[in-house]
Amino acid sequence: MAATIPPYLSTFSLAGQVALVTGSGRGLGLEIARALAGSGAHVLLNGRDAATLEARVEEIRTAGGTASALAFDVSNRAAVRDAFARIDRDHGRLDVLVQNVGQRNRKPLAELSDDEIVALLDVDLASSLILAREAARLMLPRGRGRLIAITSVAGQISRANDSVYASAKAGLNGMVRALAAEYGPLGLTSNAIAPGFFATETNAAIAADPERGAYFANRTPLCRWGRPEEIAGAAVFLASAAASYVNGHVLVVDGGATILM
Repeated sequence: MAATIPPYLSTFSLAGQVALVTGSGRGLGLEIARALAGSGAHVLLNGRDAATLEARVEEIRTAGGTASALAFDVSNRAAVRDAFARIDRDHGRLDVLVQNVGQRNRKPLAELSDDEIVALLDVDLASSLILAREAARLMLPRGRGRLIAITSVAGQISRANDSVYASAKAGLNGMVRALAAEYGPLGLTSNAIAPGFFATETNAAIAADPERGAYFANRTPLCRWGRPEEIAGAAVFLASAAASYVNGHVLVVDGGATILM
């Protein structure tokens, strides 16, 4: 006899919803997209490489989920407008926005040019505000929506030679709180997930390095790097009805790294 699913778990279902996950061709964004699709949402995968997105969409469909590719550069204003117009035309709704795109340039501030600083802030912070605004325009007529930003523990703790990234991530933390206050009365919630040290493709070289990899692993009480799929539950929770009264919160998923002295 098949196991009976407890009724309360239905509050985590995303059946019938449409979710856009930016930067979802790989890494944490892809794991989030897979999880949202596995919870019933039609997921729009975003990135700049259309071929990669199509391959990931096929993987999700093979696993039983529904998804489609929506390739655009989040820093291209015209492309963003066109993308949201397409969402409105093709789906008539947007229920969840997960903002996962981010860039990093680990150099001393003195070595960063004006253009490099502005470009990083544009991708990591300004674009997020614009995407949230466009998503809200599709959500507000329905009186419900979930705005979720993927920030970083770098928004709370930091290291030398990472000033612009840390500033942008702290800005995202402020953004979700401000949007929580602005859109909460209109039925939208705004929250963030702050990942710690995850062994994604981007961090593969650091994680594999015997010295540096061990340093970051030992910075957490669990004494290991996070597995990319371990971000998924937090995203499903914040996107679901189970988090209907969670608003303006930064959910830290870091193995406890930020509580260590």
